[in-house]
Amino acid sequence: MARDFPAITVASPEVIRAESHLAHDTDEAVREACLWLPEAEEFVSHGSANFRVRGKTFATYAVNHHGDGRVALWLNVPEGSQDLHVQADPRHFFVPPYVGPRGWLGVALDRGIGWKRVVALVREAYEKVAPRELRLRIGKTPALEAPGKGLSPAQIDPLKSPRALTVLVRVRKLCLALPESREGSQFGHPVWQAGKKTFAIMRFDGPTLTLCFWVGVDQQGLLTADPRYRIPPYFGHNGWIALDVGSSCDWGEVAALAMQSYRHFALKRMLLQLPPA
Repeated sequence: MARDFPAITVASPEVIRAESHLAHDTDEAVREACLWLPEAEEFVSHGSANFRVRGKTFATYAVNHHGDGRVALWLNVPEGSQDLHVQADPRHFFVPPYVGPRGWLGVALDRGIGWKRVVALVREAYEKVAPRELRLRIGKTPALEAPGKGLSPAQIDPLKSPRALTVLVRVRKLCLALPESREGSQFGHPVWQAGKKTFAIMRFDGPTLTLCFWVGVDQQGLLTADPRYRIPPYFGHNGWIALDVGSSCDWGEVAALAMQSYRHFALKRMLLQLPPA
């Protein structure tokens, strides 16, 4: 799931050392582990915090990526390191999706791994991509403290927050009442399908809980005049709309959107099972 991160963060080793004695959570500990390195900076891509040096990424902080439940760092480690660590210690190391075939190493941060080990691996990943002039400036690896507290279940998976669970119960009942509908999961998000076609999606867009439905491209412009609506990333160009339901929603409005989207995707035999309008 996408999480809310600042756009770009750059920190000096002096700042990291000055703040390292403070109680911190896993998010802050990851930043400490990555941003002490010369010219390291943080940026957000696809909802995840990434760390790069002069345009080359050496680490990705992936929390509950596509619903996998992990709190992890993906590190661009030297050749051979992935096989070595995954075979020797599969409890703490794994092959991450997408970048794993290129040799990246997944590090599980919520299973008791020592942070001295984490920082050392981050340094290896940085040294792989950083220019020589920056590698020479690194100096001694700092002894960073482990996080004072882990992430809560709702921080790992926002769909477990009280508001999200309340919305899930209501939208599930609404969608599954439609003929031959079923619930599934796509990229960690609950979806509802008419046959094999998805007609409703519940997802977080950054920190905002949304319900997504097909309305057609011609209706998007009209709806987005209302600040509760936005065109969702990735699939919005196909005529989908996202409704902000983070604090409240009109369930009559949601039911109408769900029905419109269902009618667009459902087969004729399904539509014949609907009660007369």
